Amino acid sequence: MSTPLTTVHETVPGYPRVRDDYVDPARVLLDLPAISPLTFAGGSVGWLVTGFHEARSVLYDPRFSAERWRGDDTVRPIPRRIRENRGLGPGSFLSMDAPEHDRYRGLLTKFFTVRRMRALEPRIAEIVESCLDDLENAGRPADLVRHFALPVPSLVICEMLGVPYEQRAGFQRASARLLRQNVTEAEFEENFSALIAFVDDTIRAKHAEPGDDLISALVASGELTGTEINGIARLLLVAGHETTMNMLSLGTFTLLRHPDQMARLREDDTLVPLAVEELLRYLSIVNAFPVRVALEDVEVGGILITAGTCVAVSVPAANRDPELVEDPARLDVGRSRSSHLAFGYGIHQCLGQHLARTELAAGYRGLLKRFPDLRLAVAPEDVPMRSDMIIYGAHELPVTW
Repeated sequence: MSTPLTTVHETVPGYPRVRDDYVDPARVLLDLPAISPLTFAGGSVGWLVTGFHEARSVLYDPRFSAERWRGDDTVRPIPRRIRENRGLGPGSFLSMDAPEHDRYRGLLTKFFTVRRMRALEPRIAEIVESCLDDLENAGRPADLVRHFALPVPSLVICEMLGVPYEQRAGFQRASARLLRQNVTEAEFEENFSALIAFVDDTIRAKHAEPGDDLISALVASGELTGTEINGIARLLLVAGHETTMNMLSLGTFTLLRHPDQMARLREDDTLVPLAVEELLRYLSIVNAFPVRVALEDVEVGGILITAGTCVAVSVPAANRDPELVEDPARLDVGRSRSSHLAFGYGIHQCLGQHLARTELAAGYRGLLKRFPDLRLAVAPEDVPMRSDMIIYGAHELPVTW
């Protein structure tokens, strides 16, 4: 028999923003049943999913909508622009349902295949080596985020999209501000508009002088309006550097705090691909979403979720579910690859997951080889963590060698 919202467990007052021991999901998340009531940022009460199987069910089921304007969010109210425009605009397919989502994603899939990523491996390795040079030349101690973790994915995604890397400060600043959990309406508007203008300038440049890049290909296809190309490019630009940047820095921070696991990778770098998957599961940097809205009454895990109700999936908690892996709180860089949810699930599973895996493997492998005695330059408690951001990680990571 299904259990309605009003008769189940005590409501969680809000999604916890601070992690335990820097990387672990807040203990309250791990102690909850698979589905619990949650108070969302806008004041509504919906559901929080922390169980692995229940999370996959919600993310896969088309009866749950990804259109954010329909509901509420976990850590901050939905910005007015998103409400009024029913989303982030044409092309921003992350918050769209089928068939609109499928049209945009279908145009992009060929750019992110495993084969394409393999072809990119030599260039990504060159970028990693160049950024390692910059890290070394910065002197000791150095901020690994500034000199390595941020420039590696930024350079890669700029080259793929055809965005001039020398103009990176503009989009990096705007995207970082948009991802703050406490961003105000005015700040959201200012930075969102700045990002639109930045990408518009790039699109105009591609019309005048096309190159061998993704934005030029979308312009040449004639299948999209400029507004649609802008939405796609904004999504790829922000997601393409923010996520991998934080996985590189947070993954390094984690390995430095687990010297036995780091030693295993130094001794056998064939473990690096497995280590990437384990770090993705263990860290789960997507802090407080995805959120879905039930389009009709749906039963999940014995709970009746009524039409119009918001459901938040805690990826960090779901990836620590014992139903997924044995002893999930233990970091094991040689663990067999699991079906973790770090890249999501269903039609919205991360388009750039193969690119991210390629960058992470090259980044960790290069870092371990270049700096065999890499270590933290400060105590762990002095590393400023991104508890204030939607994408978790470290604001800075001071290291020495």
